[in-house]
Amino acid sequence: MDEHIDGAASAETLVLDHVPMRNEDGEIRHEFVEEIAHAIEAGDSAALRACVADLHEADLGDLIARLAPDDRVRLVELTGADFDFSALNEVDESVREEILDELPPETVAEGVRELESDDAVELLETLDEEEQEEILEKLPLRERVALERSLLYPENSAGRRMQTEFIAVPQDFTVGQAIDYMRDTPDLPDRFYEIYVVDKDQHWQGAVPLDVLLRARRPVPLTELTDEDRRRVSVLEDQEEVARMFGKYNLVAAPVLDTQDRLVGVITVDDVVDVIEEEADEDLKALGGVTSDEELSDTFLTIARGRFNWLLINLATAFLASSVLGLFEGQLEKMVALAVLAPIVASQGGNAATQTMTVAVRALATRELGSSNAWRVVIRETLVGLVNGLAFAVITGIAAVVWFKIPGLGVVIGLAIIVNLVAGALGGILIPMALERVRADPAVASGTFVTTVTDVVGFFSFLGIATLWFGLR
Repeated sequence: MDEHIDGAASAETLVLDHVPMRNEDGEIRHEFVEEIAHAIEAGDSAALRACVADLHEADLGDLIARLAPDDRVRLVELTGADFDFSALNEVDESVREEILDELPPETVAEGVRELESDDAVELLETLDEEEQEEILEKLPLRERVALERSLLYPENSAGRRMQTEFIAVPQDFTVGQAIDYMRDTPDLPDRFYEIYVVDKDQHWQGAVPLDVLLRARRPVPLTELTDEDRRRVSVLEDQEEVARMFGKYNLVAAPVLDTQDRLVGVITVDDVVDVIEEEADEDLKALGGVTSDEELSDTFLTIARGRFNWLLINLATAFLASSVLGLFEGQLEKMVALAVLAPIVASQGGNAATQTMTVAVRALATRELGSSNAWRVVIRETLVGLVNGLAFAVITGIAAVVWFKIPGLGVVIGLAIIVNLVAGALGGILIPMALERVRADPAVASGTFVTTVTDVVGFFSFLGIATLWFGLR
């Protein structure tokens, strides 16, 4: 028995002390992952429990991601009640699904019980309805009802993001009664920044920030401190709108009300940070034609299948742009320099359009660009395209003349550059605005349309001007 304890203590010391988890760049050390893997292989539950108990959920999530698939499930099984299931919300969705599929529903249910409601909902919503029901059935009635209600709200809504743990007190309480209530209540939320005042039917009456509460004397009625105009959100409000409100009004928490103005939850700033990261990740992937649910842990077949459709659309638009070259086949045969320089015109226009499009999509997402300032922004971007077009017309024209020793070629490509950079600027701003107007996602569709416009305009303007200038037929 003593030998077993000594061995466990030795392994624990080796993992936690001898091998630091992260290097100076903040990355998990390979040696640390190896030691954990060895402990899992040896079934050293004591060492693993001690290690897991000291890890933050984000660190534990990073460790799980680095382990081999079989070791991930074994880590959960060997650490038992010491495993923090909120760490599964820190890993890719595909990794989380693999782990949850391998664990017995009883084990998952026990882990879910220890989570705050918003973390529990985030964990469960990745599972199909049958798996959700199997886990929910093993929870106490009160917890099950609360989670089932949250899961019924639309995806990406405030109802899905909120936590149902909050502090609500009657409107006839005094400051002293509110403080005593919090002292006597065993199951307070882990973090809270204000308490909420409700009537007997749980209708929201206002909020009292903790700093205001603690500065007031005990006999003061809460009604004198209640902020009735406190910013709040509806359970059906989109999470992106909630995040925007937090940023605009510098909020750290906001009450969530149902359609009858009853207090049902609270959203805190840590939830909003997650929303901002998710939305930014989704927009960035959309601009590159990548599906929002693609993860680094996905298999190559899954990734290839997800990217195929968008590449197919791009291929179709590429044929459309190339068909413009077919219209000038005779001119290209007479002057090879045109074939060499045409891609330069199209590429410069595409790059300029991408710059404008990126700014436009971001401005639309943050509501900075709207009908009130649209034309001012359009005119500004057009002028930017014109100025850069003039500058690059000179640079490209000189380069073309030096390269091919044909003076007129510099004028032709210069004019085409000006036309295409202005077209790129207009396409980069007007196409996202048009997509937004018809309620399509500008981040998803803008790139292909904008690139097609600059390719077609670039090829047509360059070859058309060359045909007129040099009298080619």
